[in-house]
Amino acid sequence: MRTEISTLGEFGLIAHLTEGIKLENESSKYGIGDDAAVLSYPSEKQILVTTDLLMEGVHFDLTYVPLKHLGYKSAIVNFSDIYAMNGIPRQITISLALSKRFCVEDIEDFYAGVRLACQQYHVDIVGGDTSSSLTGLAISITCIGEADKDKVVYRSGAKETDLICVSGDLGAAYMGLQLLEREKTVLKGEKDIQPDFSGKEYLLERQLKPEARKDIIEKLAAANIIPSSMMDISDGLSSELLHICKQSNTGCRVYEEHIPIDYQTAVMAEEFNMNLTTCAMNGGEDYELLFTIPIADHEKASQIEGIRFIGHITKPELGYALITRDGKEFELKAQGWNSLKEKE
Repeated sequence: MRTEISTLGEFGLIAHLTEGIKLENESSKYGIGDDAAVLSYPSEKQILVTTDLLMEGVHFDLTYVPLKHLGYKSAIVNFSDIYAMNGIPRQITISLALSKRFCVEDIEDFYAGVRLACQQYHVDIVGGDTSSSLTGLAISITCIGEADKDKVVYRSGAKETDLICVSGDLGAAYMGLQLLEREKTVLKGEKDIQPDFSGKEYLLERQLKPEARKDIIEKLAAANIIPSSMMDISDGLSSELLHICKQSNTGCRVYEEHIPIDYQTAVMAEEFNMNLTTCAMNGGEDYELLFTIPIADHEKASQIEGIRFIGHITKPELGYALITRDGKEFELKAQGWNSLKEKE
């Protein structure tokens, strides 16, 4: 069944998509249904705001990305930015620009993914907008969160001798993307053939349905650890680490042997004849947390499952280096994802 969006109109579509949404955060005073949402935060909190714009053909390919997964991921990438400030996401607004090829059922699928993410992470949908588009699907999500005034973590706080930590493992999302792109090319025009992804489920999940590391933020708080700097890994470890070092005016040493990589990622990199460390350092879309902690917190942090120490912060004059397994030193370069870069 296909219901044209024009049969509902803009307000009818929004009412249809947001039916039954209940607010669960105390700071959400009034949500969808008026000219603006009403939020109220206690004075001891800092309010955090982040926004992401996702464009069809640049950030996602609907040939292989299900709309429900896209909705989930669109919300998660915003939650991840709030966690990367050591905060808690509370509300989101969703704006969509839609071309005529989309029907009501398509947007229902997208919203089902967003709503699932919001239920899992206890975030309220409090507003948004829809418009027509001549170029496919565009998604703009704004997320509002909170943090205690003395616990907000910036990119600029890393200090010499701080330890560099990452959560989870790296490179899997990038290998999932390579796998999907390969199958898209192989199966071009073959509608009845289904690709075989058995044994590669983790890679696909990391690309299509990533999770934000709320659990790591909670574990750090429970251990009474406030990172000195932090950001999420959306554009690749090298790129994010350089952001932290440049904004903190420091250098860094990262050790190849300590970079956490999943077995499926290693197998896939070998199959594609790609350098595994390059994939892990520059792949992006892992949505893991990269952070630094004072060396005095080493013992406490080492008790937390899911955290790996991968190097340390140095004086700025020592530069940014990756130390290979055989002790060679290479300068770190930001080779990660850049949506504004001209395609070669």
